[in-house]
Amino acid sequence: MAETPTLFEITPSSESWHTRRRVGFDLETTSRDPRVARIVSAALVIFDDTEVSLEPVTVAGTAAEPGVAESGAVASSAAAGNPVRTREWLVDPGVEIPAETTAIHGISTEYAQANGQPAAEAVAQITTALAQEFAAGSAVVVMNAPYDFTVLQQEALRHGVEFTEPVAVIDPLVIDKQVDKYRRGKRTLSQMCLHYQVELDAAHSAAPDAWAAVEVACAQAERFPQLQIPAPELHRLQAGWKVGQAADLQEYLRRTRPDAVVSPAWPV
Repeated sequence: MAETPTLFEITPSSESWHTRRRVGFDLETTSRDPRVARIVSAALVIFDDTEVSLEPVTVAGTAAEPGVAESGAVASSAAAGNPVRTREWLVDPGVEIPAETTAIHGISTEYAQANGQPAAEAVAQITTALAQEFAAGSAVVVMNAPYDFTVLQQEALRHGVEFTEPVAVIDPLVIDKQVDKYRRGKRTLSQMCLHYQVELDAAHSAAPDAWAAVEVACAQAERFPQLQIPAPELHRLQAGWKVGQAADLQEYLRRTRPDAVVSPAWPV
């Protein structure tokens, strides 16, 4: 197998993902463990400099009904451009939402039950919307992609919904670890927003987090022109980078935990 190129072996392209249709995706859930987590809210924030709209995803009901919200552009953003559409879902996960996760995203069991869509219905809509974006060639930006896509994959299995394999994912976390490997400190979305001078309002809400992830990824592409390549190519590179990052972390953890295992899987 050929070695994954390092950052400085990459030649920028005029077909860069960050100047084309890009979609921020984020989930808020019931657990840190993606294998058992249930979706509580989700958002797609769509940026497209050409303002080309895809055919709308068929949804049950309207934006005025519980659980579904859809809007046009809401504001301008420095690095990412103007979002042309935002889709949000509030979901009744069908299980109790633990108090500790409610404290993070602010959604209680009672509120989700009263206002959220049934989980199976919401999961079908989310997977369909993402499949449509991948088919259209959109770059889907997801902070810590293995978490969100594993949650969605498990939810799809749980509810008998088709899950489309992600093909053009941009993960600001994997990229940040590659372009600035030795920077000290946490690499949470909030900390990365500070580092890349991106404004983040209402952290741990799906739409603001999805928007901020796109902003951070675009700021990374501006700071490191080698990242200015087509999304499928960058997707393949990140998969290779993740393998190296997982190996490094596993080696570090085994200094005190000899049985530590870090999965190299990405983006699911």
